[in-house]
Amino acid sequence: MQHTKVSFGSLWRGAMASITPSYDREGEHIGWKVSVRKKGFPSQYQTFRTRKEAEAWAVIIESEMTRGVWRDRSESESTTLKECIERYLSEVTPHKKNQHPEELKLQQWLRRPISKRFMASIRGKDVADVIKDMESEGKSKNTIRLHLAVLSHLFKVAKTEWGMEAISNPCEAVRKPRLPQGRDRRLVDNEETRLLDACRDENPDILYIVRIAIETAMRRSEICGLQWENVNLARRVAMLPDTKNGTVRRVPLSSDALEVLSALPRRIDGLVWDVNADTVTRAFKRCCKRAGIEDLRFHDLRHEATSRLFEKGLNPMQVAAITGHKTLQMLKRYTHLKAEDLAKLLG
Repeated sequence: MQHTKVSFGSLWRGAMASITPSYDREGEHIGWKVSVRKKGFPSQYQTFRTRKEAEAWAVIIESEMTRGVWRDRSESESTTLKECIERYLSEVTPHKKNQHPEELKLQQWLRRPISKRFMASIRGKDVADVIKDMESEGKSKNTIRLHLAVLSHLFKVAKTEWGMEAISNPCEAVRKPRLPQGRDRRLVDNEETRLLDACRDENPDILYIVRIAIETAMRRSEICGLQWENVNLARRVAMLPDTKNGTVRRVPLSSDALEVLSALPRRIDGLVWDVNADTVTRAFKRCCKRAGIEDLRFHDLRHEATSRLFEKGLNPMQVAAITGHKTLQMLKRYTHLKAEDLAKLLG
């Protein structure tokens, strides 16, 4: 079979693109090979299924070279998202403070068809299609946003550190799922008494952990990781050296919190409790079910404790120092004051 080569001059001086048909081993025409050459730039090559796609790509490359905005696409056009995810897991994730959740999200991206696409070919529409898939799988809006955040950072790293300057971040071109209003679940009526009774029946540790959560506004992970060397009963302070925000926090201990900690025995390993966060969550769910309490999560106790601090008359800066919130806007999401208590302050 005769192979024909078609060249066409660029609209801009000094650049030339050539397009040649591509054949398989049996001589069947399978596409078009494009090469673009311009003095001062490395030659660019690409293969397309149709002649129209080949010509469009050549025009774009020539235009960018002539205007001085061209960026080398070879790396992004020959590297798949799968390869980038594997590299990210090897080079970036290990340096993150909380690696496991990110690893799980990236593993899910690896299992999706989009991971087989070359980085340069992934568009906002492709990511939008994955968002629809996640919604059909029953993922929450916040979970989807977290998946997108991981992918977005991967594209940022690929663009700034892995030689893929020409790619655009497809996550920036899609509409993120809108988050629902923040939860405002508070303990009402006699729920606290019923909850504590159920925790007492479950085991002493979960009872003490729930009481500490209500009194200190500490997160589940902070409570489970608490060590005796960081608890000063005399000064009524618990130091948290490893918090979600990455800063050291000193939490004042109320009389009830002090009573709980004073009654606990000292462990040889230095931990206040021998229990992990997932165990606390499962036990808490059982206690709520036993107490007949619906739609209450362990993290809601942080909401409850934060609101109680305001109800005691502390100002926002004082509350933020206890809870560890970085901004007043973040603090507002966790603060839901009872109208009847505010009415008492009004006189």
